[in-house]
Amino acid sequence: SSLGSYISLVSMMIFIMMIMEAFLSKRTYLFTLSLPSSIEWHHPLPPADHSYNDTPVLTNY
Repeated sequence: SSLGSYISLVSMMIFIMMIMEAFLSKRTYLFTLSLPSSIEWHHPLPPADHSYNDTPVLTNY
């Protein structure tokens, strides 16, 4: 029982150190934090029949 508590204590300390390192490091992001720019995310799904006269085009501002 005491061996299990030592293992739990060491693993919790390692976990806390990993969380602290993740918050304190100044690494660049692998993915951007912006929302996706695809048209599917701007309209409810499923789309209504004949909802567009032309193919919609998104522009970057």
